[in-house]
Formats: sequence, structure tokens, C-alpha cells
Amino acid sequence: MDSKSMFHKPTGLVYDRRMAEHRCMWDSTYPECPERLTRVLERCEELGLVQCCKEILPREATEKELLSKHTPEQIAILKATENVSDEQYLENLSSKYDAIYIHPSTYRLSLLAAGSTIELVENICKGAVQNGMAIVRPPGHHAMKSEYCGYCFFNNVAIAANHALENLGLSRILIIDWDVHHGQATQQMFYDDPRVVYFSIHRYEHGTFWPNLRESDFDYVGKNMGAGFNFNVPLNATGMADADYLAIFQQVLLPMACEFQPELIIVSAGYDAAIGCPEGEMELTPACYAHLINSLSALANGKLAVVLEGGYCLRSLAEGAALTLRALLGHPTPSLPPMAPPSDVIRNTILDVIYSHRPFWNCFQLQDTWSLSEQENKDPLVSLPARHIPRAIFLGPTGPPPSSFETRNCYPVQSSVFLMSVASKLNSLISSTKLINPVNKLSIVYDARMLKHFNRGETSHPERPERVSSIYSMLEDFEVLQRCNLVPSRVATEEELLLVHTQDHVSAMQSLATKSEDELDKQQKKMRSVYLHNSSYESASVAAGCVFQVVDAVLSGESASGVAVVRPPGHHAESDNACGFCVFNNVSLAAKYALEKHGLSRILLVDWDVHHGNGTQHIFESDPRVLYISLHRYDNGSFFPGSLDAGHDKVGLGKGEGFNVNIPWNKKGMNDGDYITAFHQIVLPIAYQFNPELVLVSAGFDAAVGDPLGGCKVSPECYGHMTHWLHGLAGGRTILCLEGGYNLNSISYAMTMCCKALLGDPLPMLEKGSVASLNGIQTIRTVCSVQEKYWPCLRFQVALPVEDDILSSQESTEDLSRMLAKVELTEREISMNHPKDGEASRAIKLVVDSGDVASYARTCAPDRSQGNSSSGAGPSSGGSGEGSSLGSARGGDGSRPTLVDYLSENMQMLVEERMFAVVPLSDCPHLPSVEPVPEQGIDTNAACEECSSTQENWACLVCYKVLCGRYVNEHMSQHGHGVGHPLTLSFSDLSVWCYECEAYIDNQVLYAAKNAAHQSKFGEELPWSYGER
Repeated sequence: MDSKSMFHKPTGLVYDRRMAEHRCMWDSTYPECPERLTRVLERCEELGLVQCCKEILPREATEKELLSKHTPEQIAILKATENVSDEQYLENLSSKYDAIYIHPSTYRLSLLAAGSTIELVENICKGAVQNGMAIVRPPGHHAMKSEYCGYCFFNNVAIAANHALENLGLSRILIIDWDVHHGQATQQMFYDDPRVVYFSIHRYEHGTFWPNLRESDFDYVGKNMGAGFNFNVPLNATGMADADYLAIFQQVLLPMACEFQPELIIVSAGYDAAIGCPEGEMELTPACYAHLINSLSALANGKLAVVLEGGYCLRSLAEGAALTLRALLGHPTPSLPPMAPPSDVIRNTILDVIYSHRPFWNCFQLQDTWSLSEQENKDPLVSLPARHIPRAIFLGPTGPPPSSFETRNCYPVQSSVFLMSVASKLNSLISSTKLINPVNKLSIVYDARMLKHFNRGETSHPERPERVSSIYSMLEDFEVLQRCNLVPSRVATEEELLLVHTQDHVSAMQSLATKSEDELDKQQKKMRSVYLHNSSYESASVAAGCVFQVVDAVLSGESASGVAVVRPPGHHAESDNACGFCVFNNVSLAAKYALEKHGLSRILLVDWDVHHGNGTQHIFESDPRVLYISLHRYDNGSFFPGSLDAGHDKVGLGKGEGFNVNIPWNKKGMNDGDYITAFHQIVLPIAYQFNPELVLVSAGFDAAVGDPLGGCKVSPECYGHMTHWLHGLAGGRTILCLEGGYNLNSISYAMTMCCKALLGDPLPMLEKGSVASLNGIQTIRTVCSVQEKYWPCLRFQVALPVEDDILSSQESTEDLSRMLAKVELTEREISMNHPKDGEASRAIKLVVDSGDVASYARTCAPDRSQGNSSSGAGPSSGGSGEGSSLGSARGGDGSRPTLVDYLSENMQMLVEERMFAVVPLSDCPHLPSVEPVPEQGIDTNAACEECSSTQENWACLVCYKVLCGRYVNEHMSQHGHGVGHPLTLSFSDLSVWCYECEAYIDNQVLYAAKNAAHQSKFGEELPWSYGER
């Protein structure tokens, strides 16, 4: 599609108030209630949003449309209930399905919900509207082909997506399901279809949360042609907040979407992860939903359909849905409240998802790799900061489903105290959320006086007047200027220039007006890459004044955003000198002006000019109020300005330490994939954690395709997408200030794309499959490793196993659960496997000695089919119970705990890699090499015979030498491999390792040695655990 003709069309809205008739006749407090619809509509009307939308008329789905995803039998069963008034009959029928109630109007209203969703998608795909929202009920994403489920009868989103594929000519659709319950039915319907990426973020808790399905975990990635196109992001803890969801988007969803390049995005928008929802128990703020929508709206040519699913805290549902609609309309996204970094739980989940999809997507090659063979015989603690082992742990029910389901009182009920707390929190959030919508979306400033500055001796110099006049002409040609607020220019005062620059530098520039050409030539020879003209001071002071004008327009609320089409550029200018075509540092002056005049305290300054902004960095490197992030070509310090100050290790000084982020490319040819990846992995995570009040962009376009100086390949469209992502910050207050860029066509089109992004126009799709280069990946890894110290949001550069099939080798079956349930732990074993006081961060290695256990497993899945946390029906089941204290594991009857009991109570430690369970081999061909224990026994306090270390020592079971382990000086490993003594005993936990088998071993042959060590360590004999003697 020609970008010139791409303007933001109206936002569509479809709803029908008759949908409020669907209600539970026998339980008036049922969560899926009519107020879910009416409260959303009321809030949208209060905010004046409904009248801003284009009305889409609702309609019923046809039977043919339903049959595309449902069986005739299921349609007929529901149809037969239409206008049936026998309440007992309807309740009995409802009890056959999980979390369902049927009303006499349910069939007709389910048709209406599905048909209205189809109508919305059709209007978007045919260009009648840009995007839109379907406020409908009953919801749909749990409705399976031949079964009603979870409040859902017909799968609205799946039916509409199928309609787009089969009737509207689409071939790539992205379905995002952020309802807190997994949309298992939507997954099933597209599981082998590569035309649809299904992406679900849902509460899981290892299968203990409804719908309690193994297929909801991260390793279910699709099958056959659809392999790799199914994404599950399982949330294994409650309390997930804005930072966690943003991390999912930045680390997983957006990279994949940019590679996939969908033609349409459909959101199954449940709001049950919002603050106060009794079913989700998550902590998303209503404003976060606006940010999620904003991050998606530049994709798919802006074709985005949002369809209501769940959400059961009426106030947070209404606010979240209203702010979603507001974002679709293109209103500025409200700033988020301060955020903590993403949680450890979400970090592990994200790494699991990346691991499982790495074979299918090029965008998931950022993490380094390691081999599992390197892990053997290692204390896992040392590996934690750098390595991750994916684990698919299922603790949900494994038996057959019940023959009938509860129809009353089958949902969580919140206490009055909790409800008051939620109301207070929501009141505070809503009142503090600034919903601004300035009259002008964009202010632009330009002044022809800036054309007076030119190179007297080289008219073809790359920094020439035509740079700004060409941009201005294209903005007019693309009808951008006609839709903008044109701000009058002005000259910066001397006092204003002194905000950043020294008096000597300002005076020197002022003196240029009266100098002869010889004097000008002599003075410019003293400078680095600068030419001077009698009008240089006038042009430069006008450029600075223009930027001040845009800052005033944006911060006064006159305009949502701004663009300064100015020259000479500024980011190389130091406080005391001109440099690199730059006279005054325009963007630094703008930042200082915003700090001093407008009283801001947090400004994000992003510099994507291909050259490092040395002047800007030096001006603010000690100021924590300005976060400077620069993406630039570095070439190991040889690219202009040729200073090591542009390196990744320059992080700021003094109070400004951590507020300088350099992303230095070390070769030419960097492309869209490199810049997009840097934004998702570094720029946006840091920016959201910083939470700026204003975003300033040093918008140089010399990394663009065709630039004579930059040597890179960034497309103009990519600059538009980067602008759009930044525009979601700071309440939309974003200002672009022109820096470099020397191909007139490239810079004109690139700046036009940026302006269109700020106006809310749909952006052209990026090239499908564009990903980061190997050199770009290395730079991003390096920057993350340095900046993680200051920005914990960057903690995702963790090495993943190189083996692709690790999950297939993990035993998580019922058989393993039953086997482990037989293993009893002694009090000694429990105490041995816990850290000492003051060592809470250490990992626990739980090695179970049992002759009954004959296999090795990295993952254990206890059978919880009888547990009350997983057997309840409906979306309300699976709530978190009270946690147990560490080390309190006991059997259910007060007997000694089984391994299942122990792991169940400490599962979070297992998930967070602070504990791992090992079930050793019961046999080993090298057992005959074990020699009798020496008469003097085994001294577990003995030092290493090579280095005298007393940490992590082992005893060779052939010669009984005492040597240190791999994380000291590796003397036992060298001994075992060097002299062929395969079996060694750990003094730490009395486990036995075989170097030849590369596994832990437990066999009665080893008892004598283990008993001798046990007596040395604890002063008592080791209990016999190998059956009858």
C-alpha cells in the first residue's frame, strides 16, 4: 500500500445492549453478569469515546459461519434452548459443561456476539474503519468445536479469524489472547494452521489454575505445518504487574510480530488480569492495556480488532476496556505509575518460551547457548546468573473430568475488606491517571533563515540547506503540514544558549557575522568537521529557538507531540566548541530548557543518528535527570567522532552513572532488524523503567538506506515504527529534532514517516523476516551485560541449552509421580538439603537415595488430582492457597514426608532454580571399581590434597584421594578423567557421581562409603534404604 494514501480512518465500535439479557437465572451473583457489558459502555460514554467512533451495526452469525468452527450438534443443542423457560432443565443442561449457564436468550445473543465480531473484522479488512472494538458477550475463547466451556458458547474470535482467512483473502493473522485464562479452544482450532499465530498470556501455576491443562504450557508450540505458530506464556505466580506484561511484549511478542508481519491482529481482550479481579489475582493497571494496544497499533497497517472476553471486577474491567478504546482512537497513552522490574517468575517463563520457539523464529537467537553436558557435576548456584534450564512442570489434575459440574457458588468471593482495598486502589489510580488529548496531535516548526548557513567553498557539502527544504516539501506533498499546528519560529536568546554552552563559545559564534572570508576559513580550520558562514550564528540560533518553541507547545498542552525541522544539527556540539557540522547543541538545549523552565525531572533523550552524539553525552553524563540512549556506528572507535567515549562501557559519571546508554555498532550495513531488536531489548525496557516526562529524539537519518556517510540500511518505515513506540511514553509528549542525514530522498521520506506516526496514521509494514545481524546481536548482548547493573529490566540475556529436545527427555508423567510418592525423606535429608542461615540465595540439590528409583529426571510432576487447588470447576478454581514454610514438609497424615510432599511445598524454589531434584541411576557398569573404605574411614573435613581447599571436596571411591570440585580448582575432575577412576563421593550432600556415565548413582554397593562419610559428618550411621539386607 502506498504510504502517501495511508491516513488514520475512523475507529469502529460494535455492541448491542440486548446482550445484557444473558444472565444466570439461578445465581444472581454469578461473575459473568450483564453489568460486564453495561458498565463498559457507561464508562466509554463518560469519557466521550463512543461518539468518537464509527458505529458498526451488530448482526447474528449465520449457521454456515458457525459451522466453520463448531459441530452441528453443538449448535443444535443451544438452539433448542431458545425461549425455554424451564429453569431446572436449563440448569441441568448447564451442569454438563464446565462453568456454563444457559438462559432462554443465550442462543440468540451468542449468535449476535459472533456475528458482530465478524462484522468488525470485515469492516477493518475492507478499509471502512482503521481498527475497532467489539464490546460483546457471551465471551468466546473457551468455546471448543464440540463443547461449551468457561462462560463461552461460540468462539467469536476464531470464527471471525476464519472468515478473514477464507473470505477476505488474508494469509497471516495474529491472535493475542491476554485474558487471564488460557483460550484453549482458540489454540485447538488453529494448532496446525501456519496462517494464524496464537499468542496467549495466562495464569497457569503449573496447571493448578483453570482450565488445568497440560497443553497450556510453554512447550505446546503447534503441530505439523503449524509448529512454531502457537505461543503460550504461562504465568506461574499471581501478582503479575505492568512490568511483567510489558516484558512479555518487548521480549517475545513484538519481536515475533515484526518477523511474522501479520495482515490483521485480533485481541481476545479479557480484563481479568486487572487489579481487583477475583479470578485473575493479577495487578495490571487499567492504563497498561492502553500501552499494550499502542505497541501493536503500528503493525498490520494498523488493522487491529479488539474483542471483549473476560474480566470480573466491574470497575477495573470498565476502566481497562475504556482506555483500550481510547488507545484505538489514537489518544495519547497515559503514563504508567512507577514500576518494579519484571519478576523472577516472568523472567523464567519468558526464557522458557524463547527456548521452545527458538527453532522456528530467527528473532529468538539473541540468547547465548550452552550444552547440558557442561552442567553435570556442577553446583547450579554458579550457573544461575548466566544459564537457564527450561522446565515443563505440571501439577494439575490427571484424572478424567467429572461427569457434571457445579452451577452455583463455584467462583471466588472477595471479602468486604478486600473489596474496599481494591476500590481505594482503583480510585487512586483513576484519579491520578491524566487522560489528556490536546487539540493538535503534532506541532511542526521550520524557518527559511536556516538556509543561510552553507559551505562557501563546497556547495556539494553533505550538510547543505536543501536538507530541511526537501523535508518540508515532502511533508507538504504527503498532506502532513495541512494536518499539523505550524508553530512560529524565533531566535534563541543569548541567555538561553548559555543554558548549555559557555560564554566564550556563544561569543565566538556571534562574532562570525562580521568576519571576512579569510577569517572564517582560519577559524573553521581550528574546528573539527565544521564550516562557518557569516550567517552561521543566525541560522544556529534560529534552529535552537525553533526547538524551544516546540518544547513550549508540547509541555503547555497545545500539542501532543512536536517536530523541529532544523539545521545546522546539534548533537556533536560540545558546551565549549562546535563539532561535526554542529554549532549549538539543539536537543541538549531543549532538554535543559524543559528542566529549568518547565520543571521536569525525567527526560529521555534518544539519539539514533548514525554518529555518536558526543556533545550530548558529555553535557548530561553527570545528570540523572536526563537518560541518554544512543544507537550509533562505532567500528571499535574508528567511526566519527572516533572516540572511545562512544563505547558500551561509558555509562555516565557520578550521580549520572547508569543514565548513559551507548549501543555501538561495530560494522556498517546495520538494518531494520538490528534497530528494531535494540529497541525491544534495550531502549523500550529501559525507557519504561525510567518513566520519562518527555521524550526528545536526536533524529538523524544518516543510518538510512542510501546515505553517503552512514553506510547502513535502515528503512524510512523503520524510523516511523521507532517513533511510534517512543510515542507511547511520557503521555505521548514526544519531540523529534533533526540531526544528520545526507541523502535527500531518504531523510525526507524518513521524517515524513515519523510525522505520520505522530499523527496516528497507519504505517507501512516492515519487510517480512527482517532480523538482527550477528554483529548486532553481539552488540546488544554486550550492552545488556553492562547496563543490567543499573536496569534490571535487561535480565533476559541468559544462556539457553543448545539442545533442542531437552523437554522431550523430561519425565513428568503420572508414573513418575507415583514412583516419587513412595520415596520418604528423613529429617536428616530435609535438613541437609536446605541452606544454612545466611545462605538463602544458595541453590538446593536434592539427591534422593532410593533403590526403588531407577530413572533420572530433571522435572517431577506430583499427582495432584485429589488436591483441592486443582479439582474445582470453572475459571474460578485454582486459587492460590496458603504457602508452607521452608522445611516444614510433612506427609498429609503427619508421617515422614514423601518426595512429592517436599517438592510440592518447595516448588517455587525448584522453578526459580534455587533447588533442583535429581533421581540417580540405580545401577552403573563402573560399580565393580569401588574399593573398600580404608580402615581410618573418610574424613569429610579433609582438605584437597592438591590445593588444600576445604570447599566442595570429593573422595575418589577407587583410591580414596580427597580432591576439590569443579568450582574450586577441578582437581577431582582431572583425577577422575586422568587416571580412569570414575566414581566420586561428594562431602557436601553425600551424592555419588560417575564421570563415565555422566550421572548420579545410588546403589547398595556405595553404602559403605556413604555411611563412613555420614558418620564423619553427622556422628551417626546412615539409614539403610535399599530394601532388605
